[in-house]
Amino acid sequence: MTTAYITIDTEYSSGLFKGRDAHSRLDNFSRSIGCVTPDGPAGITHQLSLFKKYGLRAVFFVDPMPAMVWGIGAIEDVIWPILEAGQDVQLHIHTEWLELAGADAILPSRTGNNIKDFGFDEQCQLLEYARDTLVAAGAPKPAAFRAGNYGANDDTLRALAELGIRYDSSHAPGLVGAGACEIALGAEDRAPLLYEGVVEVPIGCIGTINGGLRHAQITALSLDEMSAAIEHASELDETAFVLVTHSFELINRTSLAMNRVVRSRFEGLCEALAQMPGVDTGDFSTSPPLHFGPRTQRAPEPLPADVLRTGRRLAEQFISNRLYGAV
Repeated sequence: MTTAYITIDTEYSSGLFKGRDAHSRLDNFSRSIGCVTPDGPAGITHQLSLFKKYGLRAVFFVDPMPAMVWGIGAIEDVIWPILEAGQDVQLHIHTEWLELAGADAILPSRTGNNIKDFGFDEQCQLLEYARDTLVAAGAPKPAAFRAGNYGANDDTLRALAELGIRYDSSHAPGLVGAGACEIALGAEDRAPLLYEGVVEVPIGCIGTINGGLRHAQITALSLDEMSAAIEHASELDETAFVLVTHSFELINRTSLAMNRVVRSRFEGLCEALAQMPGVDTGDFSTSPPLHFGPRTQRAPEPLPADVLRTGRRLAEQFISNRLYGAV
């Protein structure tokens, strides 16, 4: 059985931060978490309703760092709908909030766009604060972590091990050399493995026409590509396939227009997973990923590139961008 992990990076936007007042926080929540549009909600409540409809498990990686500017209530508002729906809450960090918090920051004299920008001891402090804040807001003690922007390094994994956080999912083989991640793993490291004291659970990917890889994010792959990639993983008896989305990816956060292309893609994925033989959905609390021990040369073959699938995705993306713009 292959387990598909639907992971949702759930976060207020530091880029949309306009102040410490309640109105600013509620507007940010509306655009980044609840995603309320004229056509109805398209954020976490919508995602949760789809998971309930199709009987799926999911993982919400929640960023507690905005508590530095808005208090613990800002994180409680994010967590409680997820917990009430019986879904999994795990740990996420965007260190951009340190600069916005100023003197109230956990490291008031330090800033950085990614957790990798800090030393090992500082990363331990940041992770400890984030973990404790998440728990104070009502979440169970986290077992898994993903860095904001995927911006982790090997020190991040060592810090996670120091704090007893067993799993990390910051390594994206499809973004090696192009993203913020500096974990010393390569594009060939595509299966869960033990590394630096934690189980690294890479983000899924598919092959591209130019011989590269493309990461399995809801805005990066079409429904056909995601479904085919998961079926391919099942045929190869792979234990895990990780999919990524965000709390806000079904809308344009500036115009608050619902992106009907991505919304349809997301619901189609949920429906496909509910019906896919040999595949179930899981989380890091009740069904953590199996792994193959320390790093080996074993790498699952990604779904090969397909000209027709790629062409359909490019056409779909063009329509989505023209009609709705960027998320």
